[in-house]
Amino acid sequence: MKHLIILGDGMSDYPVACLGGKTPLEYASTPSFDTIARDGCNGCLSTIPDGFQAGSEVANTSILGYDLSDVYEGRGPLEAASIGYEMQPHDMAMRCNIVTLSDGKIANHHGGHLSTAEGAVLIEALDKALGSEKVKFIPGIQYRHLLVIEGGSKYIECAPPHDHPGEEWRECLVRPMADAPVEAGRMTPAETAALVNDLVLRSQDVLARHPFNTSRGVVANSIWPWSPGYRPAMRPLSEMFPAIRSGAVITAVDLIKGIGRYAGLNVVEVDGATGLADTNYEGKAAAAIDALRSHDFVFLHIEATDEAGHDGDVDLKVKAIEFLDRRIVRPILDELSAWPEPVAVALLPDHATPVELRVHKGEPVPFAIWYKGISPDSVSAYTEKDCAAGAYGHLGVGEFMREFMKIN
Repeated sequence: MKHLIILGDGMSDYPVACLGGKTPLEYASTPSFDTIARDGCNGCLSTIPDGFQAGSEVANTSILGYDLSDVYEGRGPLEAASIGYEMQPHDMAMRCNIVTLSDGKIANHHGGHLSTAEGAVLIEALDKALGSEKVKFIPGIQYRHLLVIEGGSKYIECAPPHDHPGEEWRECLVRPMADAPVEAGRMTPAETAALVNDLVLRSQDVLARHPFNTSRGVVANSIWPWSPGYRPAMRPLSEMFPAIRSGAVITAVDLIKGIGRYAGLNVVEVDGATGLADTNYEGKAAAAIDALRSHDFVFLHIEATDEAGHDGDVDLKVKAIEFLDRRIVRPILDELSAWPEPVAVALLPDHATPVELRVHKGEPVPFAIWYKGISPDSVSAYTEKDCAAGAYGHLGVGEFMREFMKIN
């Protein structure tokens, strides 16, 4: 039995007034999602351990079966792995967004949805102006980049910009953790926080004068570093689950690529994969099918629903859900129905990103599992409420992968 996870990032939600009190999953037309729910078994899953923020790095790592208390090091090191940056023993890496600040507030977390080429130009300018032997700005994808500080401390409190839209940005600057340890050979947390905040302030001057902004009006006007960490110690999934002799991850998001690399998965690149609602859905579906021919396990990640939630765009979130249903799930199910070798398919989000709140939330998420020969439960539709009544019931943090890999 092969295994495929199809994950719609931030796909679950709360009831929305303009949708008649329905969630986007309840409102959207999702016949393919409903096929998996109706012909399979369902449940809900906790993905955020106690004491952790409801971030994609936490939720996706948890879904794959890792104990966050053992392996969590923040997004920065995952971004580093995804772009091939080899962290050194004393490096501290942070996710470095390019954002838009307006009227003293965080207007958005993405600098106006920069392209990868635009983001690279800005990060290279920042590295030239602000980089040093100890400070490196490294380009990633779109607005998502990497800041590496040699000897930096990870014991600092940071505000993820997507969790603070419309808030005063100065109130969200980095602070040292209370009672944080001072580590030999590293800056203190206070010194690290001061350095990061200084880079934020100086970046605003660099970006304001950059031709990219002067030619179109200042949009991408500040860096926003967050989620610091050192190199994580993650075992490959093949060591944790013997059925996974080889695996692949398909995503447009650096963070997920980084998790995949540390988990021992091959990263499959798809032309036109953007992380937004204009992504190459058909290309991703084809890549997943192709990867299943040569791998035992495939993790297919689609970001568009999360971005729509962060932008508070309910129409776009509904459309992104319907695109995922029609252009990802349908062709995959049609292909697998003709395969002689069975494939277990799981459909789920990593967390909720409610469009009326525009931030991640940590409530349990719905999941559905289907494969040839499964005895269906009584669930008939893939929604938050319906799946919760399924045969799997409520799985705790870390339990999903163990249950999924029992299917053989």
